[in-house]
Amino acid sequence: MRPGIWPPLQGAIALYGPLVGGMLSNMAVRGDASFKAAVNDTDPASKGKSYSVEVKGANYNHFLGKKIGDVVDGQFVGEGDQSLLGYTLQITGGSDKTGTPMRSDIAGGNRQAVLVTKGIGYKAHKLVRKKGKLYRYTYDGVRKRRYFRGNTITQDTRQLNLKVVESGKKKLSDLFPEEEKKKGESDES
Repeated sequence: MRPGIWPPLQGAIALYGPLVGGMLSNMAVRGDASFKAAVNDTDPASKGKSYSVEVKGANYNHFLGKKIGDVVDGQFVGEGDQSLLGYTLQITGGSDKTGTPMRSDIAGGNRQAVLVTKGIGYKAHKLVRKKGKLYRYTYDGVRKRRYFRGNTITQDTRQLNLKVVESGKKKLSDLFPEEEKKKGESDES
């Protein structure tokens, strides 16, 4: 027992540790935390191809607190030979562990219920089956309350969308050749 602390609070201090008193000192995340980064190649020759890269460890911690629209260095995406050294990337969006999309117009990293019209995360159409075909009807003034994440990357973020602003010395297709081979093998079989 700690002297001078009310007994019921001792369990809370042991349970929550650094969070008691408003301190958030353990912003660095455990080693198992990671997310997928979908890197979109904006080079017209690549025809908009995107590559999925795992981001973890110290690189993961670098992205915490960044917002949609921020520009980051490519060296923090990927590891070893597959690092995007020399690339400059812009954060364009993402989603959390439940698949909830991030929106750039919502401040913070919290999950919030927002009344929205057609846009990111809500299509505002109704699917109707007539005569064996499926039709989409869009009505004016349709609004719906949907959940969204804010524009800040937090520990709950599991997927990030990045686009290339400046290219490095190597092409993305050269850095990630195994993805093309995997697709080629599945087409042949």
